[in-house]
Amino acid sequence: MTDRPNYLPERLALLADLNAARYLTDGLLSGKEDVPAIELNKITEPLPHDDRSRAELAPVRDLIDDALYQFRDDRPTSADAWLAPRLHATLRLTRREAADRRFWNYLGLGVAPDYVVWRHMAAKSEGGASRVAARRFQGPAYTQAFARLWWAAELFRDGPDYAPVVTVCGIQDMLNTALRMDMVDHRPTAQAMVRLMERGTVRTGREVNALVAAVNASAATLMYEVVAPDTDRDGKPLRDWIEAAESAPAVPRRDLPIGPYEEKTPERSVDVLVDHFAELFAGAPVRGRRDADEGTGGGEV
Repeated sequence: MTDRPNYLPERLALLADLNAARYLTDGLLSGKEDVPAIELNKITEPLPHDDRSRAELAPVRDLIDDALYQFRDDRPTSADAWLAPRLHATLRLTRREAADRRFWNYLGLGVAPDYVVWRHMAAKSEGGASRVAARRFQGPAYTQAFARLWWAAELFRDGPDYAPVVTVCGIQDMLNTALRMDMVDHRPTAQAMVRLMERGTVRTGREVNALVAAVNASAATLMYEVVAPDTDRDGKPLRDWIEAAESAPAVPRRDLPIGPYEEKTPERSVDVLVDHFAELFAGAPVRGRRDADEGTGGGEV
């Protein structure tokens, strides 16, 4: 497997798409070669802010090393639920900063290519070789190895509470499907889907895909923002949280970190959508689920 980079600078940086593409070699994607770290760091760009505490590379790399150690004997997918909230709390980014693909390119190639290979190495297919998809290093926010975790934490945390993020990351299909949908930017929608998972109403990847598809289709005719309003978002708690990065200790490894002290999602709005989504899911086609009222009519589709 690709080793930890042998040269790591003090600060995080940005890596443009065109420059990142140069390092997506067959050797890297197959886990046989390392990224030439010194060469790569010569073509990076500095972060747009001068907040030294949020630009430090060491806390991010230390966190990733801990994930690699803690989950070394488990399935790599098990690391997502642990790493997502802690990565979010360590980086303390604004959404504008997190929307910059160059930042994630650098994390994937300049900070922790070994983690990307370990986490996303696809199983060897018949007659083929095991390899990592290039989009795990450089790709959209819902596929790039670290961006997907950060956005999962951002969209599914409930104010300062990261517990819903752990639930979401426990089923890979939720990450793979829901992060592509604009609807999860509405907090009551996101929390209502989490609630159905917590209750055991939705338990498998197939059921998650069916739920997300049904909720997304319903959004075309029902404005969730109207029937289940969110609170007005106040940017001050996030700004305060980001400014406190300089004095913040390292994120806890055993307990969940605490996010920005934003107001939690209105419970009444979540309850309204939980009931609605449960009805949608009851009638949604799920592969392998049979409809008791129609014999085999609810089989695989």
